[in-house]
Formats: sequence, structure tokens, C-alpha cells
Amino acid sequence: MEINYPTILRSREQTLYVSIGRGMGWGLIGGLAGTMVMDISFMGILMVLSLPTFLCFSIVGDTVSRFLATFGTQIAGGVPTGLAAHYVIGPLVGILFGAVVTLFPALREGSLKKITIAAFVYVEILSQPILAMTPILLKMKTPATLQWFGGAFVMHLILSIVLGAIVGYGLRSAPLATQRRAQ
Repeated sequence: MEINYPTILRSREQTLYVSIGRGMGWGLIGGLAGTMVMDISFMGILMVLSLPTFLCFSIVGDTVSRFLATFGTQIAGGVPTGLAAHYVIGPLVGILFGAVVTLFPALREGSLKKITIAAFVYVEILSQPILAMTPILLKMKTPATLQWFGGAFVMHLILSIVLGAIVGYGLRSAPLATQRRAQ
């Protein structure tokens, strides 16, 4: 059984409603791809700076371990926990972004630039509580905290560009694919 979406006719284009599931799917792909590009870029930068390649994963893993310890749950920190946290949080952020974009037609029908800017604002705002936990739980000094937030800003910029481009492109191609099926 094929689902037909209602159409709204505009002056020069035909716009179709996009299901929230489709938006979440493109968000999942965008979140995963953005996380991978962000991590590979950061590992490359760390390598160039002669720092441990998995430093970020280690910090994230230690933060998750300390956070869960406040609730009485003991898990090992370090790289494996940080890696797992990155690849759970990144796609979840993407799924939520894909859902948000499908709920707002003005955003969904906007340009790739508009969706990418929205992704940037969304990722930066959503990540702040998580990022703020690290200096508090790990008792970082001021220089380390500034490096943490500076590096996270640049890395999340990369994530948001990839996320916005993939979600924007994926949802933009939805009307074309649906129109072809209908013919």
C-alpha cells in the first residue's frame, strides 16, 4: 500500500509534505556522517599537533564515567566509553534535527544554507550542557577549559555543516522522488 502525501501548489513549485520518519532517517544518516567527519578531522588535527589521537574520546569517556558515578553506576571511562558516547549522541542529535526540520515547512523548504545555519545553531545550543559537564566533573583548569570549548566549537561546526547538508539535500529530494513514484 502506497502512502500519498497531500500537496500544496505554489506559484512556481509543487511542495509535498514529508513524513517525520523520512526526516528522522536523513537525520540519522547526517548525524552519523557528521560525527565521523568530525572525529576523523579532530584526530588528524591532534596528530598534526603531536597529541594523543584518541584524546577527545578519552575525555568524553571519563566525563561519562564520572557523570554516571554520581548516580551510583560504575563504568570504566576512557576511549571505549568515549567512542560509544560519541556514536550514540551524534546520531541521536541528527535524528532529532531531522524531526525538527520536517515539522517546520519554512525551514524544510528553505535553502541548504538556511538548513545548515539552523543545524549549526541547533548543535551548538544542544551540546552546551553536555560540554559544560566536562570541565566541572573533571575539574579542569582555565586553560584546559578554554581549549575544550574552543575545540568543541570547531568540531561541532564541522558536524553541523555535514548534518545540515545531508538533511537539507535528503529532504529536498523527497518531493522529486515522490513525484516520480506518482507518475
